[in-house]
Amino acid sequence: MTFPTAVRIVEVGPRDGLQNEKQPIEPSVKVELIERLVDAGLTYIEAGSFVSPKWVPQMAGSDDVFAQVKRKDNITYAALTPNLKGFERAIEVNANEVAVFTAASEAFNQKNTNCSIADSLERIAPMIAAAKAKGLPVRGYVSCVVGCPYEGDIKPEKVKEVAVKLIEMGCYEVSLGDTIGVGTPASVKAMLSACLEAIPADKLAVHLHDTYGQALANIYAALEMGIAVVDSSVAGLGGCPYAKGASGNVATEDVVYMLNGLGIDSGVDLEALIQAGDFICQQLNRGNGSKVANALLAKCQ
Repeated sequence: MTFPTAVRIVEVGPRDGLQNEKQPIEPSVKVELIERLVDAGLTYIEAGSFVSPKWVPQMAGSDDVFAQVKRKDNITYAALTPNLKGFERAIEVNANEVAVFTAASEAFNQKNTNCSIADSLERIAPMIAAAKAKGLPVRGYVSCVVGCPYEGDIKPEKVKEVAVKLIEMGCYEVSLGDTIGVGTPASVKAMLSACLEAIPADKLAVHLHDTYGQALANIYAALEMGIAVVDSSVAGLGGCPYAKGASGNVATEDVVYMLNGLGIDSGVDLEALIQAGDFICQQLNRGNGSKVANALLAKCQ
């Protein structure tokens, strides 16, 4: 097996990373974080989410974030949209890509979106149709691709079934998420093997949480299988609400460091990325979740 020569990093920190923070975060802080990430070389930023503020209060300022950020050419400023109303709000603020989501677990989907997997796909269909009419790309997310907090292990064939449906509906890419971070290289490879039977590697991405410290090993396994798109969050922002006190997203800095060591191009300036992560951690008054950032920042002191 050969590694890809380049990897595209999807930076989810400003949305997935910040959405569970309890303290208020001003839109201007999120805007500065996004602009620092772009300056570090990241070309895809998940900038906000148009879910109901009742369910995710931290994303209530997404309209302001999109309005205030200084856009650069060839940068994707994406929005997560749960329904047609959210999609319309994303259009109003000129998001240049939208993301839709479902799960490979019926129980998780019911708890997370109060509907079945089939019903969630029905909700997604009109968004994809509306996006197609506007020439807007749609990215799909599948949660709980190896494990679920309610159902336990998830069968690879179920993940394949849901991912294929999203591709058939019009998503250009499907991001496969280990939402609770229970995956190992073996379980991730088994899941990807099933998906790759029906979907080309260039239409798949991985979104691997680090709850059990396996995210980098799992990403390495995905790279071995030809996956060349990786979701990550600067400074390891984010948590896992289904595992108390557990870490969430893999840190972008740690991913970039590993890619650099493998000779795989990400286009990201690691030093500038670390500074962006240090900025948001200072704003949040919290520790940095990136081992690489902590090591290199300590070295500079």
